[in-house]
Amino acid sequence: MGKVSSLQEEIKRIEREAEELISSAQSEEDLERIRVGFLGKKGKLTLIRRELGNLPPEERPLIGRLVNEAQEKISSALETRYAFIKSLLQERERIDVSLPGIPPRLGRKHPLNQVIDEIKEIFIGLGFEVVEGPEIETEYHNFIALNIPPEHPVRDEHDSFYITDDILLRTETSAVQIRVMESRQPPIRIIAPGRVFRRDQIDATHSHTFHQVEGLMVDKGVTFSDLKGVLTLFCERMFGKNVRMRFRPDYFPFTEPSADASISCIICGGEGCRVCSYSGWLEILGCGMVHPQVLRNVGYDPDEWQGFAFGMGAERIAMLKYGINDIRLFLENDLRFLKQF
Repeated sequence: MGKVSSLQEEIKRIEREAEELISSAQSEEDLERIRVGFLGKKGKLTLIRRELGNLPPEERPLIGRLVNEAQEKISSALETRYAFIKSLLQERERIDVSLPGIPPRLGRKHPLNQVIDEIKEIFIGLGFEVVEGPEIETEYHNFIALNIPPEHPVRDEHDSFYITDDILLRTETSAVQIRVMESRQPPIRIIAPGRVFRRDQIDATHSHTFHQVEGLMVDKGVTFSDLKGVLTLFCERMFGKNVRMRFRPDYFPFTEPSADASISCIICGGEGCRVCSYSGWLEILGCGMVHPQVLRNVGYDPDEWQGFAFGMGAERIAMLKYGINDIRLFLENDLRFLKQF
């Protein structure tokens, strides 16, 4: 019985030793050496199996069963470790870590955001503050406070998305100017960038969703000359110092006098080409002196305070700056287009 106990302990010790060696093996060669050392013709477990003939007949089944169980456990551990090492080798073969890495493709700002950021930077440098407001507006802030009552014909040009009878998606960011003037006293010098919405038919130059940058300055003694100076400097910084500006009379309900501002064509230098319809000029924004009634609507005395306002389409500026001929490209998310900027 002492011989049997000794063999049982030896089998357990061999089993533990094999498991430790297998778990630390780093190659297929290591595993083969372990297999031969324990299960080969002269392996430790094989030598114990040969001793079965020296045991009494009634004790052989117990030791035989323990040897078989130990052999199965060692064989299973060898197969598992072999599969693991093989998978590591395949991964190393697939990824050659000695080769230079492939740099990830970095994202970039949308060209429209690039232009809006550039506009902000220019006006911040001129002392303007960037403010934002809600995209869902009241009819009062979007129209009435801007001197556009319900019966005004200008509303026909702002075919709007109404949510209720007096709530709508804003048609211009001028409503932000009203909210700022209602909440603070002059002097005021702000720009208001943001999305606006109109029920326009989509084509190469129109979209139901686009971006505006509106500007406002209110102070004592503000004149149209101040407006021309600010916008001329803006255009020079945006399009280059060789650009010329032209102001022509126009009409907007919230400014008086009003003007449209054009720049000399950046394609032909003002000589006339297809882009500028052979006129030599490209219209970029509308502007004017703040209408006295708008000042009264926000509680300002027009005899004490004067101001100017302007508004430009960010898509229009981007199209001119980058030579883009279709506004729909900004919304299609075509990487072939976006990667160019």
